[in-house]
Amino acid sequence: MRPEWSWVLEAEGRMVGRALWWGRDGSTPSALDALDVLPEVEDPRSAAVDLLRAGLGEHTAAAGSRLPSFTVRLPGRWRDDERSVRAVAWRCEALAEVGVSESLERRQYAWTPKNEVPAASTRVTFRPGSDEEFVELFRQAARGSLDVETRRALESTDELNQARDDVEFYAGCPGDRAWWKVAIDRDGERVGFIVPSATPYHRNVGYLGVLPSHRGKGLVDDLLGEVTRVHAQAGADRITATTDMTNLPMATAFERAGYQLTEVRLLLEAPR
Repeated sequence: MRPEWSWVLEAEGRMVGRALWWGRDGSTPSALDALDVLPEVEDPRSAAVDLLRAGLGEHTAAAGSRLPSFTVRLPGRWRDDERSVRAVAWRCEALAEVGVSESLERRQYAWTPKNEVPAASTRVTFRPGSDEEFVELFRQAARGSLDVETRRALESTDELNQARDDVEFYAGCPGDRAWWKVAIDRDGERVGFIVPSATPYHRNVGYLGVLPSHRGKGLVDDLLGEVTRVHAQAGADRITATTDMTNLPMATAFERAGYQLTEVRLLLEAPR
């Protein structure tokens, strides 16, 4: 924590709110880490706006950089809890007032060994592929994708550059490049691909894609099953996964495979 990125709100000499920013190297923070106001504050939205304007005016507006994002971690059924709904509402309103107006809600899942390890697919086999092949596969999979980040990225770049960025991103994640595989059907045709990954803490599903001409056949289950099987056979005690709230096919695939919903993450960020 850097003191110059830590702001508090006081009332009558007592701290009633805080805004804490986080970042790696550099002169500006990359994310808002905490935005809290005590329950006794009558207007938490206004209090939060004051905190945000103080911190953002000091660190980001002068630098002309994109405003830092903020992730709110919530229980899976947070909309059923009035207190959670109120806490989300004033934070979203305050951040929107200072320019952090876009939101993306994502489901977090986890698989543990208490679930059965999937058997190998009988419909597809898996083989290695070159970086160039994975660029092409990512490019094709972006067409008609339900992934919000992919769709947003394609508003400002083309499929090929987006695919190259995806390959570069996953190559830089923890994990082993040898895990990446191309999915081949019984006719020898490419139908999709898997990019199992990892975080500093756990194995991760990473990315999987079914190519547009093969969607609607349930192949997502074969691909997810292979990712899960590879990680489980390597001794993973927990496999994490993420999908957008709007990507219902992927969410239901996780649930069929025994993944449990662990939390919801609401990402708030400035327009690109």
